[in-house]
Amino acid sequence: QVQLVESGGGLVQAGGSLRVSCAASGSIFSISVMGWYRQAPGKQRELVASIGSGGSTNYADSVKDRFTISRDNAKNTVYLQMNSLKPEDTAVYYCNLRGWGPVNPLNAWGQGTLVTVSS
Repeated sequence: QVQLVESGGGLVQAGGSLRVSCAASGSIFSISVMGWYRQAPGKQRELVASIGSGGSTNYADSVKDRFTISRDNAKNTVYLQMNSLKPEDTAVYYCNLRGWGPVNPLNAWGQGTLVTVSS
């Protein structure tokens, strides 16, 4: 089994910054991509940012130039630095891991961490 533990969410004023972290543990042989998704009330879950094993990154247009994703491969941890936050960034942020276990492919999700941006 794989566990993803997220931390760092909270309440921040518009224009402020937050950093969320996600640490993966368990039966992980290799990690291909780690990413952050978010789901706002009444909306579908959407990709925020992802990072490949070699460091290549992908961002949603709505967060480009404001959010930065990074990962520490030695710690199986991914970070999302969020700057210039807007009220529309309010959502539950979920960590995702895709890779391989000892035998099977992995597609694991964290429990989510709430980010609230007040205007």
